[in-house]
Amino acid sequence: MRRSPEQPATTEVRSLKFGVETPTCLAGMMYPTPFATAQDVIRVALEAEQLGYYDVGGNDHLSTMRFIREAWTEPPDFYEPLITLSNIAARTSVIRLTTGILVLPMRDPVLLAKQVATLDQLSNGRVILGVAVGGYRDEFEGVVPDLADASRAVVAAEGIEALRGLWNDRRFSYAGKYRRFDDVESYPKPVQNPLPIYSGGNVEGSLRRAGELCDGWLPAKVGPDKIRAGREKVAAYARAAGRDPSEIVTALQSVVCLGDTRDQVRERFERSAFDLFRRSLGTTMTKGMSLDAYFDANLIGTPDEVCAKVEAYREAGLEHFCATLFVGTTVDELIDQMRLFARDVMPAFQSTQPK
Repeated sequence: MRRSPEQPATTEVRSLKFGVETPTCLAGMMYPTPFATAQDVIRVALEAEQLGYYDVGGNDHLSTMRFIREAWTEPPDFYEPLITLSNIAARTSVIRLTTGILVLPMRDPVLLAKQVATLDQLSNGRVILGVAVGGYRDEFEGVVPDLADASRAVVAAEGIEALRGLWNDRRFSYAGKYRRFDDVESYPKPVQNPLPIYSGGNVEGSLRRAGELCDGWLPAKVGPDKIRAGREKVAAYARAAGRDPSEIVTALQSVVCLGDTRDQVRERFERSAFDLFRRSLGTTMTKGMSLDAYFDANLIGTPDEVCAKVEAYREAGLEHFCATLFVGTTVDELIDQMRLFARDVMPAFQSTQPK
């Protein structure tokens, strides 16, 4: 990172963590269809570990959403993230394994507790469980029509509470509005105690779940000001619940698109499928957000511009760029962006030595 003249040379660098989102369920959303084979997904993860990334993620969809069916003639391959991360665990040694994110209302908590604990055992304690309500109501209603009228926020909160009990207690029963089970003895327990759960999402309910129930807050594609304000809300919820806010990680899922010039960056982004994804969330996550504002709220630009953005996030209190999304129209382009980011951005933020 190039130091500006006014920046003192003795400024201490607080190390940041950087992760990569593998294309488990990204074809048709951020990438074209077809996009990645199962072996391509593993290749991205192996490359991430070699490049020194902290975590490798897998996102979660059990069915295609309406906008994908309308945009593409060929259905995408969606690889189940927990099984995929298990394969990655067997092929790697140190990189953390993140669900970024797993759609908790579509998952039975008893089965999920067993799956995640098993993955944590197989990976020797490398799992981070990112969970959220999910961005697409139509997918949820198609997969679990019996809960079509349910509050997904309540279902998600019940799921987190159920997971905690199943991992912590020898036998555990739960009786919520939507999730119920009796006297379940679930072993093995995870290696990690507690196994970190990140609450994914930008809305108030996500912040509340982070402060009251989780170990981290994982919003997506927001700027430093919203990170700073969100951290304050998470801390308030944590204190009200009798928890220590300093123990809750602030993470972010961002989009990375690097180029030598702004024009090159914009051309690369606009010929990718990422703008289709941005527009698909136009009534929720990206409501009222122009393309320029989207660029500002993500790690999109020249290396110097992106380094300046990362610094602004760090000053806002961000600790972890989790399950980062790299722009590309092919797997090779995705990996090339990973390499550029690891070379031109990451080294400036992974040391406690003076800049």
